[in-house]
Amino acid sequence: MEQTKRIIALGFFDGVHLGHGALLRRVSQLAAQRWAVPAAVTFDTHPTNLILKSPMPLLTSPSDRADLMMRYYGIREVIIAHFDRRMMELPWREFVTDYLVGEHGAIHLVVGHDHHFGYRGEGTPEKLKALCGELGLGCDIIPAVEMDGITVSSTHIRSLLEKGEAEAAARFLGRPFAIAGPVRHGKRIGTSQLGRPTVNLVPDSRQLVPAFGVYAARAA
Repeated sequence: MEQTKRIIALGFFDGVHLGHGALLRRVSQLAAQRWAVPAAVTFDTHPTNLILKSPMPLLTSPSDRADLMMRYYGIREVIIAHFDRRMMELPWREFVTDYLVGEHGAIHLVVGHDHHFGYRGEGTPEKLKALCGELGLGCDIIPAVEMDGITVSSTHIRSLLEKGEAEAAARFLGRPFAIAGPVRHGKRIGTSQLGRPTVNLVPDSRQLVPAFGVYAARAA
């Protein structure tokens, strides 16, 4: 059976912000031109958690990332790779040749200008482009996306939310920040004292929660 051909964006894509959107839109455009599947690779765990053993508060869960990429940018497949020690120590060339091409049929790769991957982050956009040339693959390197002179990044968005600047974060995300989680019963203070029912949401412990404050919100 012939392997499915995929145009693949590489990255962690936490938040699926406007900078990520530039990569994902390019993937969708190329896939339409080449009759291939528009896809993206992300990881179930942030590499920092394993490398530095310090939890990285995330803007989105893996499933949320996949949903956002498909809903907003036309990605049809999101490959959520398990990031463990084996993956961490995989040489960057093997990540491309064995995993992306061999396992997932990549015919064209799209990366951001500052993306590093593979063992010790030795894979760079420049090395990737050269290897793709050797393998007969296409490769696009997407430059930084800026707003108000600031590079759109997950790190900057996290810093905004940690300061309670939700509106500013939404501009860089391209949509309002969202938190998901199960609803728990509380003390019914909203109903008994405020005259309005409230929702006690319990987010995943790995998800970033904005600074303490009062925010306008919409339940979905």
